[in-house]
Amino acid sequence: MSLQMVTVGNSIALIQPGFSLMNFDGQVFFFGQKGWPKRSCPTGVFHFEVKHNHLKLKPAVFSKDSCYLPPLRYPATCTFSGNLESEKHQYIIHGGKTPNNELSDKIYVMSVVSKNNKKVTFRCTEKDLVGDIPEGRYGHSIDVVYSRGKSMGVLFGGRSYIPSAQRTTEKWNSVADCLPHVFLVDFEFGCSTSYILPELQDGLSFHVSIARNDTVYILGGHSLANNIRPANLYRIRVDLPLGSPAVECTVLPGGISVSSAILTQISNDEFVIVGGYQLENQKRMVCNIISFKDNKIDILEMETPDWTPDIKHSKIWFGSNMGNGTVFLGIPGDNKQAVSEAFYFYTLKCAEDDVNEDQITLTSSQTSTEDPGDSTPFEDSEEFCFSAEANSFDGDDEFDTYNEDDEEDESETGYWITCCPTCDVDINTWVPFYSTELNKPAMIYCSHGDGHWVHAQCMDLAELTLIHLSEGSNKYYCNEHVEIARALQTPKRVQSLKKPPLRSLHKKGSGKIITPAKKSFLRRLFD
Repeated sequence: MSLQMVTVGNSIALIQPGFSLMNFDGQVFFFGQKGWPKRSCPTGVFHFEVKHNHLKLKPAVFSKDSCYLPPLRYPATCTFSGNLESEKHQYIIHGGKTPNNELSDKIYVMSVVSKNNKKVTFRCTEKDLVGDIPEGRYGHSIDVVYSRGKSMGVLFGGRSYIPSAQRTTEKWNSVADCLPHVFLVDFEFGCSTSYILPELQDGLSFHVSIARNDTVYILGGHSLANNIRPANLYRIRVDLPLGSPAVECTVLPGGISVSSAILTQISNDEFVIVGGYQLENQKRMVCNIISFKDNKIDILEMETPDWTPDIKHSKIWFGSNMGNGTVFLGIPGDNKQAVSEAFYFYTLKCAEDDVNEDQITLTSSQTSTEDPGDSTPFEDSEEFCFSAEANSFDGDDEFDTYNEDDEEDESETGYWITCCPTCDVDINTWVPFYSTELNKPAMIYCSHGDGHWVHAQCMDLAELTLIHLSEGSNKYYCNEHVEIARALQTPKRVQSLKKPPLRSLHKKGSGKIITPAKKSFLRRLFD
């Protein structure tokens, strides 16, 4: 086993725990970026190229008839070929967390449309389901089994949010184990059926799953309800006759206690388990080799890689399977240093020779680490592009490399500014407050001076007031400048000049006004 450190360019900010890797004919693609897609790569899918121990992420493109694929953390992924003899395969993606921490219940199918000058164009389609539809979840597994010339998807495990009736402000992001039901999904007709098997009593998440012909093996996992990692090994066999499918489960001996492990295939009948956890705060440093022979499964410990001190002392690690017997690993950077990377990355080569690509279509596992919490920053995109033309990146023989410097700095401008001295909108913890919000906080323009934007929530604006202000043309002044605006708009009170009474304009001392007619009357009276 060979461990090599990998350097990453400006695209390092896109890689986060929970990402996934897809291998199409030897080319690896990255999916599940940090935050929402941006203009540099509107699809959110990148060509994952490692050369001379240096990683470059290059934007991938979608065909015009593709649907929008949100970046999803901790989804379930697997390959699907339609039948065992098919050389072309697709990737199935189900569930996962969006950058807003919403759980997806959709199924997406990723396939290659064309290749041109090393550029791959994907088609992404959403598959509608009917019947027993699995709820939105993450940390689960999906595999494809083949029986009697037919294929069927097998979905199991994962976590989901607690029922809406139990969600309160304090428990809004609380999760629970999904019920231990097995779902059979027909990808051709979109039918989903749930099965309750007595051998599966507890929900599991972040387990390892391996599909072999008509059988799926479930190994390890974490039970959130009991906070244990049981050393279980289940064999789920699916028979697909002309009528209804038959599903049976058998508990096998020889399991191991592990969660969040990464699975990679090194030969036709051998797989390697790397990483994971054996306790909540204890990484599992040993590796295991899984061998299949005569429909039997054997799990043995193998030579441990020469882990670096950084890997040994890190509290968490994460990664994914690159295919061809290679695993991509990441650990947090050292915050004690003045200049530190967010993560350090490594590749672990478990196989001496490259694995045939046809073998990869039969493997699947939940390959990311357990969710470290809801601390992933929420970013929004100014522009969503559901599709891109194949020639939109033409011009060079290579892809355009993603450059984070090309993007606008949303930490200083845009929605994630510090709008006032009491601003409490944090990019790492923000959740929608108003019903009109989706992936960014509502803002309102203050007309003081040259003008500036403030968060509506920081201004304690009621939702009706916010809607009223957005519909009208009245000027708004934030809490900090409203008193200044009032002082400018309201003139100072000036005392009015006292007007002398009309009688003061006549002879002083008379106290009365004598008109000419009255003067003539008095003269006749006294004469």
